[in-house]
Amino acid sequence: MTTPVLRATPELVAIAWLKTVVGDRVSTTLPKPGTDGSLSWAADGFVTVTIVGGTPNLYTPLRESAIGVDCWAANPGSQKPPWNKAAVLAEAVQAACYNHSAIPQALTLPDGYPQARVLSAYTTGEHRRIPDDPSSYARYSIPGLVLAWTEAPA
Repeated sequence: MTTPVLRATPELVAIAWLKTVVGDRVSTTLPKPGTDGSLSWAADGFVTVTIVGGTPNLYTPLRESAIGVDCWAANPGSQKPPWNKAAVLAEAVQAACYNHSAIPQALTLPDGYPQARVLSAYTTGEHRRIPDDPSSYARYSIPGLVLAWTEAPA
């Protein structure tokens, strides 16, 4: 039995690209609180991604992945959500889409995966505040971030 070849996935590419924008605080889920209830991401906020659609090209190995992006912030010890901190993360993502000199760019994926190359990035709508979170987290949602990407040649 042969070991399957690992391929880049929209989730891996989105996480790797967003890490170039906001640093190492991106994943598919929020980190769990520590044993003492502390949030390791409270100081700087956190970004989560969800693949919401996209279109692989029929004739060339080009992918256009649609990603839902949520920007989170927390203010431990307070019931007042830090809206500005979450908004700053969302604005950083938007600004990165306008930074045309930084796109295209090669991304390094986890060990065993090929490199990927993002060719374009844009949002399909303005980020919006998501109120009434029962945990008192501030959350801004970007309804659609579209990344056009391909696996980079070895």
